[in-house]
Amino acid sequence: MARILVALLAGLVFGIGLVVSQMVVPAKVLGFLDVFGAWDPSLAFVMGGAILVSAPAFALARRMARPALARSFEIPTRRDLDPRLLSGAAIFGIGWGLVGLCPGPALAALGFGLGPAFLFAGSMVAGMAIFHLTLAPPAAREGAATSAGADA
Repeated sequence: MARILVALLAGLVFGIGLVVSQMVVPAKVLGFLDVFGAWDPSLAFVMGGAILVSAPAFALARRMARPALARSFEIPTRRDLDPRLLSGAAIFGIGWGLVGLCPGPALAALGFGLGPAFLFAGSMVAGMAIFHLTLAPPAAREGAATSAGADA
């Protein structure tokens, strides 16, 4: 129960931060990305603030034997750059640049009932479903089917 409450609190703080920083406003994000036009550098301060908060947290985590509310840290071990990773990053970046939203801000924007956020979130869910049905490793598909059956 403590894990759920901490996750809820973290999600609320993250969502409030996205709203306060205007990361849920596509025009604001697109203004930041328009470095050769009417560039709006204000989101650079958002990124700087995120670094100031996360850097000490990562340093503290390195010294901890385990997280406070989990058995172990879930740290990726792969370090290679394969075509799937690079193409996924490119698709993410292109989508962010075209629409001005990425998954976190889009989900936060749903709370405001913004039509573009619903369109984006629906497209994101459809893309995840298409990936799951076509490109996901067979073990991941089987695991999802097993856990979905257990949830029913």
